[in-house]
Amino acid sequence: MQRNYQYDYSKSHNELYNSYEREQKASKIISIIEDFYLFKNISIKDLNLLDIGCSTGIMTNLLSKYFRETIGIDIDEEAMSYAKKNFESRNLHFLFQDSMNIQFAENSFDVINCTHIYEHVPDSSTLLDEIHRVLKPGGICFFSAANRYIIIEPHYRLPFLSWLPRYLANKYLKLFRNIDYYYESLLPYGKLKKLVRDFEITDYTTRVIRDPVKYHATEMIKPDSLAQKIYLFLLNYMLWISPTYLWILQKK
Repeated sequence: MQRNYQYDYSKSHNELYNSYEREQKASKIISIIEDFYLFKNISIKDLNLLDIGCSTGIMTNLLSKYFRETIGIDIDEEAMSYAKKNFESRNLHFLFQDSMNIQFAENSFDVINCTHIYEHVPDSSTLLDEIHRVLKPGGICFFSAANRYIIIEPHYRLPFLSWLPRYLANKYLKLFRNIDYYYESLLPYGKLKKLVRDFEITDYTTRVIRDPVKYHATEMIKPDSLAQKIYLFLLNYMLWISPTYLWILQKK
């Protein structure tokens, strides 16, 4: 079965309407972007932002408070209708657009947010090509990505789901979630690095774990906990086992 688009993703994922969780994620993104620009004499209030896969717009709305202009794009009509109704404003707009065919000219955006989107599109390479195309020279993309070898698959909360060949993953998902097809396509660390090879990577994964308070990530990891110490020890030697990666991708 050929992968196609997930047009109605929000209908089966109510967490996209959870304001608390979405705003937590947005706060983490802002803290990382601000940290990246801290010593570059650049205020993000002077920059524009494209939020790819904006869905219900809850995160996009919070992000827009920090940028000169923000545009959110998605193909989920119901989610986009919710976003437009609740959040559209003078400097925040939502457009029904395909992230593999972004309807903006080259070098249009200073910053792009691409949070756990790559696994949802039919061709992640085309997605990254489009991000590179519409970013201004020196512009950045906040890119968060789940690892294929994450133990608990993040979309359906089933252990080892993303490890399986597609036909076995389909059967597994049907058995435990009554869903016919495992659409998402997660990549391992090496293939993720290859996917973003046209960018310069600043890796915030271990920085966030080391200081979860600074980066608004205490829902992920508790400060001074045993889990934090274990994660930091393991990731110092085996970054490929991290369940999620938090990267700033800069257009060269």
